[in-house]
Amino acid sequence: MSELVRKSAAELGGLIAAGEASAVEVAEAHLDRIAAVDGSVNAFLHVDRETTLAQARGVDERRAAGEELGPLAGVPIAHKDVFTTADMPTTAGSKILEGWRPPYDATVTARLRQAGLVILGKTNMDEFAMGSSTENSAYFTSRNPWDLERVPGGSSGGSSAAVAAYEAPLSTGTDTGGSIRQPAAVTGIVGMKPTYGGSSRYGVIAFASSLDTPGPFARNVLDAALLHEAFSGHDVMDSTSVDQAVPPVVEAARRADVNGLRVGVVKEFAGEGYEAGVSARFNEAVELLEALGAKVVEVSCPNFSYALPAYYLIAPSECSSNLARFDAMRYGLRVGDDGSRSAEEVMALTRAEGFGPEVKRRIMLGTYALSSGYYDAYYGKAQQVRTLIKRDFEAAFEQVDVLVSPTTPTTAFPIGERADDPVAMYLADLCTIPANLTGNAAISVPCGLSDGLPVGLQIMAPVLGDDRVYRVGAAVERALEDRWGGPLLAKAPELVEAK
Repeated sequence: MSELVRKSAAELGGLIAAGEASAVEVAEAHLDRIAAVDGSVNAFLHVDRETTLAQARGVDERRAAGEELGPLAGVPIAHKDVFTTADMPTTAGSKILEGWRPPYDATVTARLRQAGLVILGKTNMDEFAMGSSTENSAYFTSRNPWDLERVPGGSSGGSSAAVAAYEAPLSTGTDTGGSIRQPAAVTGIVGMKPTYGGSSRYGVIAFASSLDTPGPFARNVLDAALLHEAFSGHDVMDSTSVDQAVPPVVEAARRADVNGLRVGVVKEFAGEGYEAGVSARFNEAVELLEALGAKVVEVSCPNFSYALPAYYLIAPSECSSNLARFDAMRYGLRVGDDGSRSAEEVMALTRAEGFGPEVKRRIMLGTYALSSGYYDAYYGKAQQVRTLIKRDFEAAFEQVDVLVSPTTPTTAFPIGERADDPVAMYLADLCTIPANLTGNAAISVPCGLSDGLPVGLQIMAPVLGDDRVYRVGAAVERALEDRWGGPLLAKAPELVEAK
């Protein structure tokens, strides 16, 4: 393995800026790594070597011409296949969009290009971001580099696997109910859900519009902050975009200090359902925060226990509305259009063949919850619960600066273990969903191992308090790396080249 693929994004950006490596050399090293191991990991749905190297040459030419470039210029990135890309297919992990090439870039994509990042390819995901394991991808299941027989989380599992396997130093994801933080936790990397509206949804193929939030994956907190800063900020193309400056996330990541901060431990995120090793590593992380000078208190958020059922009414309801656009009339798959069938028949045949079981399940659930006679009893009640959860957060943040919990109740589970049990799959997002329902900022950072598999610490902050989670996350990361003698990911088994 080339030493270049082991380096952090900040280190690579520095090498390229100093002329010690070219963007082309860095891109080639990562493309070679993808060629060597992705046959085992299955992180990528699409990689185009020529397109990638053309981007890298463009960065080298811009620098040679004297253009002032950002700190991540020339750094490779893996891009979740839910963001539109004009030069690559975008499928959202679904057969209904197989081979579709969008006519435009998502705002996040455009900002990556402006910052000089080099897009290596599009990563695998649960279809339309619906899942916690990538087993719902219409193409194949991605695998966890720590144990190839286990899931890398989801829906952004391809993105987390790519970073953990050293195929890319950075990647993008979207977090609707935990789809960045949960895969980051189970693959031993950093995953951040920014404040809702802090990163643009324009060009993100929609799952649940009031929840979807683009965010970064990285192998350390500073790299995540640099990527967060590069693609975030107000966007006039997104009506839900927050018209405020990006919080000082890079400065906070470099500060890495919790002395005097008030840290709240969420009482409701404990008890049955948590693996013993996960609970032990979490308790150790809390003790570490206290040793670093934070004041730790227990906080009760009683309505958090209703977050999971509320989410699984709100998210499917929004998905049933958003996915109505896939009607075989405008773009994507079309089945049965032989001249003998009506538009309605073609639409039904296309959706039956193009959507997978989990997507169909959520469309049906959401359509039922929104139907006449049931709207108030289900969707309306779920929105009321959402308000109660928001009030719990507001009350908690009057007492503390951040809240902490395990990111997910278990470590990575074996592929296939929960495939036939949707409820067990949904429980993977037990701790992450509240922050989505309220739009709060939240991050997952590695905090140790349980039976040889990574455990994540979740840190939550108020809306637009993104810098707080980076500050706390970086302090935990620095202290634990001093204790471990290096990053947690260094303890992962070395991947052998795919046969």
